[in-house]
Amino acid sequence: MNAPTQIAKHFREVIFGGNWCTVNLKDTLQDITWEQANTEISTFNTITALTYHIGYYVTAVLKVLEGGLLDAHDKFSFDHPVVASEADWLLLQGKIWTEAERFATLIEKLPEEIIYKEFIDGKYGIYFRNLVGIIEHTHYHLGQIVLIKKMIFNT
Repeated sequence: MNAPTQIAKHFREVIFGGNWCTVNLKDTLQDITWEQANTEISTFNTITALTYHIGYYVTAVLKVLEGGLLDAHDKFSFDHPVVASEADWLLLQGKIWTEAERFATLIEKLPEEIIYKEFIDGKYGIYFRNLVGIIEHTHYHLGQIVLIKKMIFNT
């Protein structure tokens, strides 16, 4: 299995399941209601905000993999749409699942040699750093979601 295939597999596992830590975003979110997703605990981000934030960066890099420009700004990465119903919550999740699968599919199609080439601009490092960084970023915020979920479900 080449590097792009391994990276895509690892990404799919953190989103959809099958990783060795046995936690993934889709299963974690499946029993959270829209009201729970919007519940504020102390000064933490809400589950809605964290879920959107994960998807925000996947969307940004997905656009690059599709041949577009990198257009992501940290200051907007938590500016999620209003989630005022179960339909809104499911729509947000559905967008993430669809884009995550497109993201993984495009990674699989990358030629092996591009993985070690500059990503857009030298200041961003190489493709490997950015693609694995998305996975690390997802794991980080998934951990936050899991902890906030435990706090909500135990109150």
